[in-house]
Amino acid sequence: QVQLVESGGGLVQAGGSLRLSCAASGGTFSEYILGWFRQAPGKEREFVATISWSGRITSYADSVKGRFTISRDNAKNTLYLQMNNLKPEDAAIYYCAASTKVVPTTQHADYNYWGQGTQVTVSS
Repeated sequence: QVQLVESGGGLVQAGGSLRLSCAASGGTFSEYILGWFRQAPGKEREFVATISWSGRITSYADSVKGRFTISRDNAKNTLYLQMNNLKPEDAAIYYCAASTKVVPTTQHADYNYWGQGTQVTVSS
Protein backbone atom coordinates (compact mmCIF):
# COMPACT_ATOMS: atom_id res chain seq x y z
CA GLN A 1 0.00 0.00 0.00
CA VAL A 2 1.35 3.42 -0.97
CA GLN A 3 1.01 6.67 0.95
CA LEU A 4 1.00 9.95 -0.98
CA VAL A 5 1.79 13.45 0.28
CA GLU A 6 1.41 16.50 -1.95
CA SER A 7 3.29 19.79 -1.59
CA GLY A 8 4.02 22.93 -3.56
CA GLY A 9 0.64 24.57 -3.62
CA GLY A 10 0.17 28.24 -2.84
CA LEU A 11 -0.98 31.61 -4.09
CA VAL A 12 0.15 32.79 -7.51
CA GLN A 13 -0.90 35.54 -9.88
CA ALA A 14 -2.57 34.68 -13.15
CA GLY A 15 0.10 33.89 -15.72
CA GLY A 16 2.46 32.57 -13.07
CA SER A 17 3.81 29.09 -12.43
CA LEU A 18 3.85 26.50 -9.68
CA ARG A 19 5.33 23.03 -9.41
CA LEU A 20 3.49 20.49 -7.33
CA SER A 21 5.22 17.46 -5.89
CA CYS A 22 3.81 14.21 -4.58
CA ALA A 23 6.08 12.09 -2.42
CA ALA A 24 5.24 8.42 -2.12
CA SER A 25 6.14 5.88 0.52
CA GLY A 26 5.29 2.20 0.86
CA GLY A 27 4.61 -0.06 -2.09
CA THR A 28 6.68 -0.11 -5.25
CA PHE A 29 6.34 3.37 -6.72
CA SER A 30 7.43 2.44 -10.23
CA GLU A 31 4.62 -0.11 -10.54
CA TYR A 32 1.81 2.44 -10.19
CA ILE A 33 0.09 4.50 -12.81
CA LEU A 34 -0.04 8.02 -11.35
CA GLY A 35 -2.36 10.92 -11.84
CA TRP A 36 -3.28 14.41 -10.76
CA PHE A 37 -6.86 15.47 -10.12
CA ARG A 38 -8.32 18.72 -8.82
CA GLN A 39 -11.47 19.86 -7.10
CA ALA A 40 -12.74 23.42 -6.94
CA PRO A 41 -15.36 24.55 -4.41
CA GLY A 42 -18.82 23.34 -5.38
CA LYS A 43 -17.49 21.21 -8.23
CA GLU A 44 -16.74 17.55 -8.69
CA ARG A 45 -13.19 16.23 -8.66
CA GLU A 46 -11.83 16.33 -12.20
CA PHE A 47 -8.97 14.68 -14.04
CA VAL A 48 -5.89 16.79 -14.79
CA ALA A 49 -3.10 14.49 -15.98
CA THR A 50 -1.86 10.92 -15.86
CA ILE A 51 1.47 9.19 -16.52
CA SER A 52 2.65 5.66 -17.23
CA TRP A 53 5.09 3.60 -15.17
CA SER A 54 8.07 4.70 -17.23
CA GLY A 55 6.90 8.27 -17.72
CA ARG A 56 6.91 7.90 -21.49
CA ILE A 57 3.13 8.03 -21.86
CA THR A 58 1.14 10.98 -20.58
CA SER A 59 -2.37 12.30 -21.02
CA TYR A 60 -3.92 15.65 -20.10
CA ALA A 61 -7.30 17.24 -19.72
CA ASP A 62 -7.99 19.59 -22.60
CA SER A 63 -8.21 22.51 -20.19
CA VAL A 64 -4.55 22.16 -19.15
CA LYS A 65 -2.95 20.78 -22.31
CA GLY A 66 0.05 22.86 -23.35
CA ARG A 67 0.29 24.55 -19.94
CA PHE A 68 0.78 21.68 -17.47
CA THR A 69 3.41 18.93 -17.55
CA ILE A 70 3.26 15.75 -15.51
CA SER A 71 6.46 13.85 -14.77
CA ARG A 72 7.82 11.30 -12.35
CA ASP A 73 11.15 10.36 -10.83
CA ASN A 74 10.96 6.70 -9.87
CA ALA A 75 14.36 6.87 -8.16
CA LYS A 76 13.01 9.56 -5.82
CA ASN A 77 9.49 8.09 -5.52
CA THR A 78 8.10 11.47 -6.53
CA LEU A 79 5.45 12.68 -8.94
CA TYR A 80 5.43 16.25 -10.26
CA LEU A 81 3.04 18.63 -11.93
CA GLN A 82 4.59 21.70 -13.53
CA MET A 83 1.87 24.31 -14.03
CA ASN A 84 2.58 27.30 -16.26
CA ASN A 85 0.43 30.21 -17.39
CA LEU A 86 -1.98 29.62 -14.54
CA LYS A 87 -5.50 30.94 -14.85
CA PRO A 88 -8.05 31.78 -12.14
CA GLU A 89 -10.07 28.75 -13.22
CA ASP A 90 -7.12 26.51 -12.28
CA ALA A 91 -7.67 27.33 -8.60
CA ALA A 92 -8.55 24.15 -6.71
CA ILE A 93 -7.28 21.55 -4.32
CA TYR A 94 -4.92 19.32 -6.28
CA TYR A 95 -4.67 15.64 -5.45
CA CYS A 96 -2.17 13.05 -6.58
CA ALA A 97 -3.34 9.49 -6.94
CA ALA A 98 -1.94 6.04 -7.67
CA SER A 99 -3.59 3.29 -9.66
CA THR A 100 -2.88 -0.42 -10.03
CA LYS A 101 -4.13 -0.30 -13.62
CA VAL A 102 -1.57 -1.21 -16.28
CA VAL A 103 -2.17 1.80 -18.53
CA PRO A 104 -2.68 5.49 -17.73
CA THR A 105 -6.28 6.24 -16.90
CA THR A 106 -8.35 9.39 -16.62
CA GLN A 107 -11.04 7.78 -14.51
CA HIS A 108 -11.28 8.77 -10.87
CA ALA A 109 -12.64 5.34 -9.92
CA ASP A 110 -9.52 3.58 -11.27
CA TYR A 111 -7.27 5.14 -8.63
CA ASN A 112 -6.73 3.17 -5.45
CA TYR A 113 -4.68 5.59 -3.33
CA TRP A 114 -4.99 9.33 -2.82
CA GLY A 115 -3.06 12.09 -1.14
CA GLN A 116 -4.62 14.68 1.14
CA GLY A 117 -4.40 17.47 -1.43
CA THR A 118 -2.63 20.80 -1.75
CA GLN A 119 -4.37 24.13 -2.33
CA VAL A 120 -3.65 26.19 -5.43
CA THR A 121 -5.02 29.73 -5.50
CA VAL A 122 -4.72 31.94 -8.59
CA SER A 123 -5.39 35.65 -8.31
CA SER A 124 -6.56 37.62 -11.32
